[in-house]
Amino acid sequence: MISQAEFIKQISGTIGKTKVLELSRILNEQQFALRDLVDITFHADKNIAFRAAWILENLFLKDPARYESDLEYIISRIKEVKHESCKRHYAKIMMHVTNPKAILVIKNKLGLIDMEPVIEQCFDWMIDPKVKIAVKVFASEALFNLRYRYPWIKEELAEQIQFLMRNGTAAIQSRGRKLLGLLKNNIP
Repeated sequence: MISQAEFIKQISGTIGKTKVLELSRILNEQQFALRDLVDITFHADKNIAFRAAWILENLFLKDPARYESDLEYIISRIKEVKHESCKRHYAKIMMHVTNPKAILVIKNKLGLIDMEPVIEQCFDWMIDPKVKIAVKVFASEALFNLRYRYPWIKEELAEQIQFLMRNGTAAIQSRGRKLLGLLKNNIP
């Protein structure tokens, strides 16, 4: 059984996708507590935190039903995410769990959780000029997915997307047009 200390040692050096997948498999097989992994994503060493967040994303998204009971804990910690490199992984998880095509057990669990902290964090990430584009894109998708549960999001999100598109990259322009079109036409 891999301990938290052993795991941190494993991710202390540079790792690639192959190692991420291998460690994800090991943690899954050994039923490593997802909450412990979430806690490591807040490690003082930003590189260790990033690698833990990368593994968290892979582990959680591979089998979200297995970690349904940990979803509330992940959400409860989202406002604490400070490392730039970790934001991408948390935003991507939020984009997937809020997706209308998410599995039923995740949809049901999400329905019981106050998503206001996620909404606030996603808008903060969209507004912050220092936040990377991928984080903004994932955050905007998560907000888009939450617009029916929280109807006020629609107008605020449209305004924020238009603001980002003013000087945005080609990726922001493309995603922005897509989301604005879907918002305008009320397409899920």
